[in-house]
Amino acid sequence: MNATALAVAFCLASAVTYAAAAVAQERLARRAVARTAAALLGNGAWWWSAGLNAAAALLHAAALRYGPLTLVQPLGALTLVAAVPLGARGAGRRVAATEWRGTLATVVGLGLLLLPASGPAPDDTLTLAEALGVSGATAAVIVLLTARKDPRSGLRHATASGLASAAASALTQTVAVAGGRGGALLSGRVVTVGLLVVVFAVGGMLLSQRAYRGGLGAPLAVVNLANPLSAAAIGMILLGERIQGGALGILLAVAGALAATRGVLLLTRTPPGVPAPPRPAESRPLRPVM
Repeated sequence: MNATALAVAFCLASAVTYAAAAVAQERLARRAVARTAAALLGNGAWWWSAGLNAAAALLHAAALRYGPLTLVQPLGALTLVAAVPLGARGAGRRVAATEWRGTLATVVGLGLLLLPASGPAPDDTLTLAEALGVSGATAAVIVLLTARKDPRSGLRHATASGLASAAASALTQTVAVAGGRGGALLSGRVVTVGLLVVVFAVGGMLLSQRAYRGGLGAPLAVVNLANPLSAAAIGMILLGERIQGGALGILLAVAGALAATRGVLLLTRTPPGVPAPPRPAESRPLRPVM
């Protein structure tokens, strides 16, 4: 099995695991018990979702060992494919038509972004200065996005979560690639970057927990859009990754970004807790007339 196939296989497993974790987080976020950090830490269901996130992160790290950021990150959209129907089922309702259209548009758009992103296994890594620069810039943007508190802050928290996850992925790739080289695993750079990975991974999970208070579909779509776009920017600017296919590749990437954005907008129009449509009258059992 070549490096690209291994990266895709790990991505698929990671996406399904992340979907299960997102559904668990959304359920907690809709309950009063999830309103404070202390309540979360004392809740067994939250630790279960945290364990799922940790397992998904390990699978994601394995994918980044074999595939470039521009390939691995868009495949995270498969999390949305699994999470939307799982979330609807857990809420005891059917998936709304708008949710299906939004999910399809988001996944197709990110698929178009994926087509010109395939490349060789990564061999370049962030220097310590670059890692610290990415971390500082990401933290600053996250603070700006989350500083203002209002009832509609869910999508801003979702964007912040996506940025945190993108930074964690870029840093994880440095740990995975550099740490795989002989004698480099315990180097000062790898250890420092590894600690930053933990900070951004945990921060991204807590930010998504806050975002899911308003529902699952739209925030998860925003996370899955902000994450690959930010990671691709880091990969192309700092790691020498490039979009394949020249002008056609760029055109596909632009079309994909527009389609994915359209999908997110559709998902934001679906109110949380949409009830399942009633069954036809003829399918209901008749009550005896008294």
